[in-house]
Amino acid sequence: MKVAKFGGSSLASGKQLEKVFQIVVSDPERKVVVVSAPGKRFQEDIKVTDLLIECAEQCLQNQDPKETLEAVLERYAAIAEECHLPDGVIEEIYNDLAGRLASDKSKPDRFIDLLKASGEDNNAKLVAAYFRERGVEATYVDPKEAGLLVSAEPGNAQALPEAYDRLFSLRECSGIIIFPGFFGYSEEGEVYTFSRSGSDITGSILANALRVNLYENFTDVDAVYSVNPSIVKKPKEIKELTYREMRELSYAGFSVLHDEALVPAFRAGIPVQIKNTNNPAAPGTRIVYERDNTNGPVIGIASDEGFCSIYVSKYLMNREIGFGRKLLGILEDFGLSYEHTPSGIDDVSVILRENQLDEKIEAEITQRIKTELHADEVKIEHSLALIMVVGEGMRHNVGTMARASKALAKARVNIEMINQGSSEVSMMFGVKEVDEKRAVQAIYDEFFAAVTV
Repeated sequence: MKVAKFGGSSLASGKQLEKVFQIVVSDPERKVVVVSAPGKRFQEDIKVTDLLIECAEQCLQNQDPKETLEAVLERYAAIAEECHLPDGVIEEIYNDLAGRLASDKSKPDRFIDLLKASGEDNNAKLVAAYFRERGVEATYVDPKEAGLLVSAEPGNAQALPEAYDRLFSLRECSGIIIFPGFFGYSEEGEVYTFSRSGSDITGSILANALRVNLYENFTDVDAVYSVNPSIVKKPKEIKELTYREMRELSYAGFSVLHDEALVPAFRAGIPVQIKNTNNPAAPGTRIVYERDNTNGPVIGIASDEGFCSIYVSKYLMNREIGFGRKLLGILEDFGLSYEHTPSGIDDVSVILRENQLDEKIEAEITQRIKTELHADEVKIEHSLALIMVVGEGMRHNVGTMARASKALAKARVNIEMINQGSSEVSMMFGVKEVDEKRAVQAIYDEFFAAVTV
């Protein structure tokens, strides 16, 4: 048995849905299909999920959501018309949305989750109807009835341990299961969504629960590339990489797969195959527990911007018990999450997303660190990009850090910060955002110019 998840671009139109149908029926092991909400049909298009969020926000602000609601319904209607589905399908979707819009709005986050989840839920109903119209036994499965229990955390739900046992019974279903991604139900029966792009997480949960032999994740690229194609022209494809490598790359900016999606599959030891809906013959990228490190020390390079660092210096900091805890405690008081904390003997930097800060918060944090921790210097550096160089092979190669640093120096990129995890699977460089693309290109040229991945 295989679980096959299809992203929004794979389900954006009737033409795309036909491709999905052909892919699923071509392999009798594809028994479970996880669907996203319809995505973009063209570059300037709006995803259905974004329309639903706008619709929810309009309701919460006592604005008329009629126009946005019609835009949502038009998307489903266009797909249904292309696929020659009966009018009853769209009528069912309309009634579902009307019911959600009329629901309790006293808890805004939960109301938004309820609206967001309808994108996948209604698309699953539409996809199941299309499969049946084509003469294939297919059943829409409600996550509530299936037992996908999640924590009551709006926009950040986590599958509860008991969900896996409950979902196992889906193995007894005949025909093809069409399962909506992105959300589950709390023990109180309320809808809660995973973090954005969470349909990947649903697919991974089902793969684990059903103990399948492969989790296929269909998207709109032939494979995972060693670097962002918008930065480096024609980058090399990655044929195989480990869960840990993919997790590091996803965290650092690779958008092919949600960075939390691998956890359930990883725990069950289930391989993940990235495939292209528009080119299913392409082998894609396989994500496994272990692989042969035959490609060199580096498997991929990822980058992301929008970071800042809080630099704190204090003489004899290393002798002061609890300094780090107190520093992070100050950030916690402001509700801030941090990414990394590279440090020296007398100084430490805390790297965090700069969209969490404004001038008022920065001034208050700076003052508290100086006053409470008696720091000699506190400095906040903005507009940083983090570049992650990833590869299991780095553990067995000497001089990888030196090669990367030399490549950046040759490209005249100043390194603001360096950090390497104890696992030695990744190393991170902080550079100014204006230098990000030049830095990525330089590192790529150093490690991939003459290497076949």
